[in-house]
Amino acid sequence: MATSPSLALQKAIHAALTGDAGLAAIVGARVHDDVPQGTSFPYVVIGDVTTRDWSTQTQEGHEHIVVIHAWSNQRGRRECQMIIERIDAVLDGAGLTLDDHRLINLRVVFWTALRDLDGASYHGVVRLRAVTEPL
Repeated sequence: MATSPSLALQKAIHAALTGDAGLAAIVGARVHDDVPQGTSFPYVVIGDVTTRDWSTQTQEGHEHIVVIHAWSNQRGRRECQMIIERIDAVLDGAGLTLDDHRLINLRVVFWTALRDLDGASYHGVVRLRAVTEPL
């Protein structure tokens, strides 16, 4: 049975982010799908993945919107922006290898860094758009 395209994409994104020395210098190994209780700041979370059919008459395909969150408790937006910059550098235009699928393109389409409702931490949001097709 083939891997779902969204799961294959999530796995490849996680591998790319955890394999980047620049991001690791900021967040260590704290790149999560589900944040373990007691995780220290800063960290990154691969959030919602929305997938829709992007097929043509002759080729099956999927479009994915992936949201990645960056969390920092440093004063000011600097650390949060540094995490966002690394995510952008690692993923925008990346040629990731996916299980059972081919990545046609991957682009960062939006990002922001804002103060969280707790008033003490900053929350970065990065939105990606990807198109995949089965092998």
